[in-house]
Amino acid sequence: MFNSFDYSGAHVATAKVTSGRGPGFSKIFRWQPADPNAALPDSVQLIGSFTGWQALPMTQDTLTRTWQLALHGIPANRTHQYMLLVDGKPAPDKNGDGLATPQSLEEQQYQLMTARGPRIFLLFARTK
Repeated sequence: MFNSFDYSGAHVATAKVTSGRGPGFSKIFRWQPADPNAALPDSVQLIGSFTGWQALPMTQDTLTRTWQLALHGIPANRTHQYMLLVDGKPAPDKNGDGLATPQSLEEQQYQLMTARGPRIFLLFARTK
């Protein structure tokens, strides 16, 4: 579940997920338009199994044209599913750990259509 949200640092939104028991994992999610001359979207959000499929807003760094969110407390030692939503629509994440075929209703709702069929992104939340 989403626990807290604040803006801190150099235009990077920071959020904490309530992970329950066990170690937590941290990750900075980033999204940038593939075309550097493209118009910027109004919003970019992160949604996934580690947020209870609740959308978390990412903040924009206008200098680098990058949207970012630092997420802490992701349940560790698990594989999670997620998507980036650009203006409410699924968008590619070139930084994802992998792709999977959507299984749950939530995953199917936010799937991205690819040449190989519908897909969602994977996050391998491993700790040492």
